[in-house]
Amino acid sequence: MTCIFLLSCVGQKQPKAAPAADLYTSAWFLKARRRVKETGEPWFILSAEHGLLPPAQVSAPCNRTLNTMQTAERRPWARRVQARMEATLPAGAGEIVVLAGARYRENLMPYLRQAFSEGDSADGRHAYRRTIALAG
Repeated sequence: MTCIFLLSCVGQKQPKAAPAADLYTSAWFLKARRRVKETGEPWFILSAEHGLLPPAQVSAPCNRTLNTMQTAERRPWARRVQARMEATLPAGAGEIVVLAGARYRENLMPYLRQAFSEGDSADGRHAYRRTIALAG
């Protein structure tokens, strides 16, 4: 089964549009990206501005963050991300690993708990394993 990684966007970015994988430049993001890429598994970025971003998608930098958005703004963001996950995530996903802060996780967790059964990894990552068989 495939493991899919979700990394949150960060404040430090390139000054101009770039593939999402290269847009974010903080030490945390670069380390997380390197580790995720080493797994060879699919990964996506949770962007406050753009929602669910594939790493190759070219995106412009922005200054939005869920950390300063009101709850009334974060809930619709999570619904858009959920809809995008349904349409985008590869079939056969057995595990989702979310590497993101509380504001990025809070409204996604109910969806992930419904679609996946919760499990915790030894290093505190939030991992969810699909509990039903996926139609191929």
